[in-house]
Amino acid sequence: MTLISAPDGLVVPPGEGRTLVTAAQHVTFKVTGEHSRAASSFEVVVPPGFDVGAHRHTRSEELFYVLEGELDVLAFEPRVRTRDNWREWESASGQRCVRATAGTVIVVPPGCPHAFANVTGDPARMFFQASPPPDHERYFEELFEILDSGPAVDHEAIAELRLRYDIEQLTPLRMTPPGAGGGAAAAR
Repeated sequence: MTLISAPDGLVVPPGEGRTLVTAAQHVTFKVTGEHSRAASSFEVVVPPGFDVGAHRHTRSEELFYVLEGELDVLAFEPRVRTRDNWREWESASGQRCVRATAGTVIVVPPGCPHAFANVTGDPARMFFQASPPPDHERYFEELFEILDSGPAVDHEAIAELRLRYDIEQLTPLRMTPPGAGGGAAAAR
């Protein structure tokens, strides 16, 4: 009799996983394509003033679960896509940007515009899943290489990277620390 062995599962304790950190990003890889055919999973700390900007993916499906703090979020097609501020958007059915608190889940199907921003003075923490793997893993790795390559952010390199990984930017990415006037663009 031949015993068939199933693969082992994966347990990632709190605080564990490979972490990438910049001023605008704090991403811990929890589950990668090495362990799951369904999705890559991350724990993300969103600093005060970070706005990922509205964007969409034609192939990816995403799920966000707010663990701590508050984020302004949206996940809908607006009647009119303004280029500057997604928080002003409204859907044909009357949906608007909402304040997501701990326990809020946001599901984003392929093609759906979505965004999140931390407009509070405290960091927010969320669980983030992206399918299919390993696209978002590779995106984060390459993004951090660009952000670590020098003091000036190479916005053209980030724009090319986002296009390559199926991220159509609809409104600008921003990193405006609380109390700051304008804002330097950052990237998710």
